[in-house]
Formats: sequence, C-alpha cells, structure tokens
Amino acid sequence: MEVSYREEGVASAASSVAGRLVADGVPARLAGGDPTLWGEDAEAEAAARLGWLSLPRHSRELLPVLGELAGRARAAGLTNVVLAGMGGSSLAAQVICDTADVPLTVLDTTDPGQVRRALAEGLSATVVVVAGRSGSTVETDSLLRVYEQHFADAGLDPAGHIVIVTAPGSPLERRAVSAGYQLVPAALSVGGRYSALSAFGLVPAALAGADVERLLDDADEVSPLLSRDTGNPGLELGAALAGAALAGRDKLVLEDQLTAINGLPDWIEELVAESTGKQGRGILPVVGADPNGTRDELVVAIDSDVGDVRVDGPLGAQFLVWEYATALACSVLGVNPFDEPNVAESAAGADALLALPDLPTGAPSFVDGPVEAYGAATAKDLPGLFAELLRAIPGDGYLAVTAYLDRLAAFDAPVPDGADFEQMTDAWMMADPLTLRTLLALRTDRPVTFGWAALSALDRAIPQGRATERRVSADHRGSGGRRRRSRPALHAGPAPARAGAGRPGGPGDPRASRRTPASDRPRGGSRAFARSRTGGLR
Repeated sequence: MEVSYREEGVASAASSVAGRLVADGVPARLAGGDPTLWGEDAEAEAAARLGWLSLPRHSRELLPVLGELAGRARAAGLTNVVLAGMGGSSLAAQVICDTADVPLTVLDTTDPGQVRRALAEGLSATVVVVAGRSGSTVETDSLLRVYEQHFADAGLDPAGHIVIVTAPGSPLERRAVSAGYQLVPAALSVGGRYSALSAFGLVPAALAGADVERLLDDADEVSPLLSRDTGNPGLELGAALAGAALAGRDKLVLEDQLTAINGLPDWIEELVAESTGKQGRGILPVVGADPNGTRDELVVAIDSDVGDVRVDGPLGAQFLVWEYATALACSVLGVNPFDEPNVAESAAGADALLALPDLPTGAPSFVDGPVEAYGAATAKDLPGLFAELLRAIPGDGYLAVTAYLDRLAAFDAPVPDGADFEQMTDAWMMADPLTLRTLLALRTDRPVTFGWAALSALDRAIPQGRATERRVSADHRGSGGRRRRSRPALHAGPAPARAGAGRPGGPGDPRASRRTPASDRPRGGSRAFARSRTGGLR
C-alpha cells in the first residue's frame, strides 16, 4: 500500500500536519485505539467505536461461518444474493462484489420500481441478507417485511432464504431469533461507515462468491504500518486530506477511472462526508465528476497519476487505510468521526413526517409540461429554475442533485424499432436523472454531486401496497431534500437552516442519499424536486 504526493502544495501541507501528528504520537495512539484523540466530549463514544482497527484479525473468526453459509446456499440453489441495507450496511459489499465481478443485488432504497425488479429475479433461488446495525431502520424493516410476505405467498419458508446481520441486542436480532432466521452478529464496537471488513461487508460478499479471506489478508498486511511515524500510508493520506482542508481545499475529487477496483469512491464518499462533516467543518467528496481546476479542489486518484495524491493498493488495504486516514483527519479538523448528529436529526424529521395523515405540499409555483415546481422560485419554467439554482451557488459552494427514483428505470425508456446501440444509449441517457448532473456541471465551475435517495416519506406505503411517488431534488450548497406529491413535480425554495450551514463540509442526511455527499444543507439554500407517480408494492 502506497500514498504519494503529485503536487508540491499538497506535499508541503501534508508534511506540516504529519510533523505535528508525529510529535504528539498520534499515529501509534490511533493504531492502538486511543479514544482521547478527538477531545473529551468525543472520548466515550470513540471508546466504543474503534473496533474497526482490529477487524483484519478478528473478522477471520467469521471465515468458517461464512464458508458454511455459502456452501449451504449453493447446495440449496440460492444463487441470487440480495442485500437489503442502507448506507454503510451496503456500500462496502457492493464495492467488494463489483471488484470481484460476482453478482449482488443491492437494495438500499425503498423505491417500489426498484424493489419490484429485485423481487422478479426468482424467489426460489434468492437469499436475502438483511443488514442493519441498530435494527430499527424503517427502510430495512420495510424491505424485510416485503420479502417475508413474498416468500410466504410463493410457498417458501422465509427462514430458508433470509440471513440477518445486526448488532447483538438489537430489535432485528430478536426478530431473527423469533423467526428462526440465520443470524450473523456484527461487532458492537464498529459503526456502519467503518464496517467494510466486518460482517456487514463480508457476509453478502461471501454469499455472492467473493474471496473475502484475500480481502482480510490484504488489510492485515498493511495494518502493522499504521502505528509507524514513517512509511505509514494512513498517516500520509490523512495528513494530505487534513492539510488540504485546512488550506481551503475542502472539495475532495475522487478519481478512479484507471483502477481495477470498482466503485471505491462511492464508499469513500460516505465515510469521509459523514465522519468529517459537522460543526460547520468538513470535507466534501465529489464522485464521478471531472475536476474543475478550482483552488478549493484536492484530486485524489486511485492507482493513477491523474491527481494531486495517488493511493495504490488492493481493496482490503484501501478500506483500512481510508478509515484510518479519515479518523486521523478528523482529529486535525477537531471533529468527532463517530457521532452522527444529522443522522438522528433526519431520522426524527422523517418520523415526524410519517406520523402525519398527509404530507404538506402547497400549491405549485409553476407547471412546465409534466413537471410541477414548488417553493419560492421566481422562474416560470425549468430552464429558468435551473439557471436560478446555478446562480445561487456561492463561490466556495456546490450543487447537489438527489434523485428519489428507480435508478434502473432509464433502461425501460422506449427506443426506436431497429435502433443500434448508440441510439439505445442516447435514449437511456435522456431518461437517466444522472444525465442532469452532467448537463448542470457543464454550466458551472463549481462541483455538482449526484445521489440516489434511499428514503421516501411514503415508505410506510410499501408494506401496505399503496401508491408511492418519486422525485429528483437539487439543492445548491448542500445535499438534502424530502418527500412527496402526485404528478411529476419540481420544488425550489429555501432550505431549512442547520448548524454549521452556509458552506460545504457540514453534516447531512446519509439516510436520504446513496451517492450524494452527506454534507449539511445550507442556510438559505435552494432546492428543486421532480416527482412522478408509481404504483405501490403488495
């Protein structure tokens, strides 16, 4: 595992930060699990969240269990592996399986269209891994109930098709025991975004056919380096991230076009954004976008020389080094990497909305074709609204797009009879919300991020089979957005204020985004939502 600096300013800032950290003994203290590194207020929580440091060794205890579990699944003909989990409970497993080129269906959304696609893959050959540390996430619970019902309706025993990964003592553990489901306990001392090498990452990957032992070997090989003052890739990467952020380069552009590792920036995005983004500070990860060459960007490339920093190494080592580097950067930035103030805030907000008999929407500001726009926009059509959003981005800000949609629906777009591949691709791109990010990025030199949403305020409709609705949102300076309406709709208006808002780097709503940075919503920010109606599940 190796980290190298490709730009003199980055190298200078990193050297300064690393020197201070070494003088305070931080590399060895972090490797040894010292919970005092993030201040007195964070000490108690940190003491209970540092188990990820020893996962390369301790997760080996799972290997016999995983081998037996995978063998039983193969013997039963369970070749379709589905992972139902949100955020940190699903991202690492998807990276592992995509890199190993083994099939895994990830349901980190309750969008009815996407859930239906997963259900259509053949229930008799399906094993569902339901993953959640707390065991109380409404989306995960909804997906579990959907699969339970569909297995039962198909005359299949759910206990033969469901595996539960959760922390000991959680409601999900009690449910698994009661229903007779296969249960794999997850370590209490490991939080979701630091759980790549835990049961959350390894169970679905092993069932799908990935070599998880090799993953642990690679992580274990780099682990001894993390206590060193020199030749420590975690220190080198963490010092670069923190030094750049302190110098105003807080937009972390992740480049992975030349690596054999597939999708690592998606996992890094949640790790860095949720860990660093709070108290008005933080680092904004930007994934799947070209650098703009602005002064506040730091380009980190995986296995290539196209960035300011190059990070080389196999996937297992990458997981551990990025976790270490992120925790170390948080100690420099003065934030607790393990707390989740906005996760709790957004969960409480969603619960309050779910308790309402109906969701407040108000009258649209304007209607442009099939789209309704809501909020305090002065524009009268969609081009004008997007122009407003782009003008509203401050000089150090960014634009975040969140799609509350079926991310595979674009492939259902009609194509002309006899269309060649290029024509089909054009049709798919025109129907893909991700194209909106590209088009907006062409019109600004500020970062434009994109995320697939995981949470809808109409999630409660899923188990009961009622209709739900989907949307796209855009929010200048911060990701966010919430729920609802009946016809395709767009909303633009002031975003609610949160602590630390007004510039990138605050905490956000990881429950609401699959690939959008978990950065705080700004004071006075603008949002735009687009929605369309779809039928509910039964």
